[in-house]
Amino acid sequence: MRRLIVEHKTRYRYSEPVQFGQHRLMLRPRDSHGLRLHEARLTLSPTGDVKYIYDVFGNSIALVDFHGPASELVIESVLELDSYATPDLQGLLDPVASNYPFVYSSDDRFDASQMLTTQYEDSGEVKEWLATFVKPGETIGTLDLLHAINAAVKSDFVYQARIEEGTQTPAQTLAHRSGTCRDFALLFIETVRELGFAARFVTGYLYTPHLDLNIDHSEEIRGAGATHAWAEVYLPGAGWVDFDPTNALIGTDHLVRVAVVRDPRQASPIVGSFISDTPQAFLGMDVEVFVSTRLSGVEGEAVQLSPAVVSSLRGSFADCTPADILSFEEAPAAEVESGQLEAVRIESEQVQQQAALSA
Repeated sequence: MRRLIVEHKTRYRYSEPVQFGQHRLMLRPRDSHGLRLHEARLTLSPTGDVKYIYDVFGNSIALVDFHGPASELVIESVLELDSYATPDLQGLLDPVASNYPFVYSSDDRFDASQMLTTQYEDSGEVKEWLATFVKPGETIGTLDLLHAINAAVKSDFVYQARIEEGTQTPAQTLAHRSGTCRDFALLFIETVRELGFAARFVTGYLYTPHLDLNIDHSEEIRGAGATHAWAEVYLPGAGWVDFDPTNALIGTDHLVRVAVVRDPRQASPIVGSFISDTPQAFLGMDVEVFVSTRLSGVEGEAVQLSPAVVSSLRGSFADCTPADILSFEEAPAAEVESGQLEAVRIESEQVQQQAALSA
């Protein structure tokens, strides 16, 4: 078990007070045997009315209606939780699933049907890549196969933050041989779905001891100091198991799950809108994410370190008509990379154009 404090602050800046539409926040994890949530604090400026709902996947969603206009919007989430690692997987795995290929039960196939289906078309690139791990008709240990795919992403692909919006398709990631944690998670998910595994996308946070405790760490931890993304695979007997292909991690207490979805496009931590008569009212946004532990033996006192500022962006919007209703999303949970941030998506009923952003 690992006691963690997760601090996630997002600040949007405007040239003048603007009116805010309803915002949808995906910031609060659900309590479970693998994650015990002790406290979840949500601080808003300006203040607003908050209602909680569950989405179609059972994730906790906060709907916020702000009380008035402001030139700055601050959304700060602080979580205090215990994270538990998955017990010995081999001991949990149902014997019928110990070797691949295996067949899910009829109930499991029906209930996980959308997680079994590949979502992205390609020209055979994913099948060609997975052929390096298992040949048709070959029998191989299930965990050995998944471990090999998970580890290959870290060893064979370059982790590279970028400012372009969205997630690469698996074919693009294979072509570029590089990507971010969300790209690697999607590649892993589509690869194992191609093999017949049920898999889903996870958004959350990554605990990194060397950032928290200022200790040397010989092995590179990729995607640290930011929100993170990875995959879960459903294994009979063991249930949903974490696989982080960015760092070749499996079932670790270093991963803090906030939400699970079928596709990364459904995993934006903050989605909302604002109304302004000024086309260039939006100036930029800052995001700070820091995951820390409590001091050993000291109750109630957290490790105090300066949070890592992920990014500071400024945007310009050309040819926008006055009174356009502009909507924006914070980069989906794993799109906030160390030192860089996804471009803010700007849309309106009359204008749909990409913001030109520079750090």
